[in-house]
Amino acid sequence: MKLHYRKSGAGRPLIILHGLLGSSDNWFSLAKVFAESFEVYLVDQRNHGQSPHSAEFNYPVMVEDLHAFIQEHNLHQPVVIGHSMGGKTAMNFAVKYPNLLSQLIVVDIVPKVYPVHHDHILDGLHAIDLASLTSRTEADTILSRHVAERDVRQFLLKNLFRTSESAFAWRVNLAAIDAHIEEIGEGMHYAGTYAGATLFIMGARSNYYAEGDEPVIKKIFPQAEIVALETGHWVQAEKPVEFSNTVLQFLKRA
Repeated sequence: MKLHYRKSGAGRPLIILHGLLGSSDNWFSLAKVFAESFEVYLVDQRNHGQSPHSAEFNYPVMVEDLHAFIQEHNLHQPVVIGHSMGGKTAMNFAVKYPNLLSQLIVVDIVPKVYPVHHDHILDGLHAIDLASLTSRTEADTILSRHVAERDVRQFLLKNLFRTSESAFAWRVNLAAIDAHIEEIGEGMHYAGTYAGATLFIMGARSNYYAEGDEPVIKKIFPQAEIVALETGHWVQAEKPVEFSNTVLQFLKRA
């Protein structure tokens, strides 16, 4: 599968993978910062953004998507950054293909199983009837009955786009996400470890990281450094300056 991407900057290659229901658009601002030192590739994972839709949606196929992307663009040992679902893709990739990346950065996700917890979000998105929808404001009103947080709704509604003056569509493949949502919560798919330089950046107020997770991380990523910023799950969006400084300091040391 040929993934959609945006490229900027020059230098060592750096690939960024977004989370579930996100896209490369979410990383525009940070890409400008990283592009001062790196050749940055913002990638839309399958069923997201402007990448193709597919009925297959799990970590093994997303790992192979990333592998094919690196080969297609002749990228030599890129840095790989992944947030949430993208972090799971990145972790699985690092364990399966440890010699194909130079450094790994994982944002607010741990190599463990997570129970399904996106039900209310998916219910809200499905409640928006695209056939009768007249405006983004109307979509926000409908979604607010399921998702109270305005910033989360704004994030989700970035997936809504006009196909004409009177018609809307989703960039995400909701059918595939629905069908495979339990698989997106799965842990690691490959046995082994990644012994390369690794940084985990967690949100101190996020519920994706809990006491006792450090040994789980260190078992698979023995060189991992773990840093917590005072944020929720969207670390890079809530504290972009602190996040970019943390990433760049790590990359300079490693």
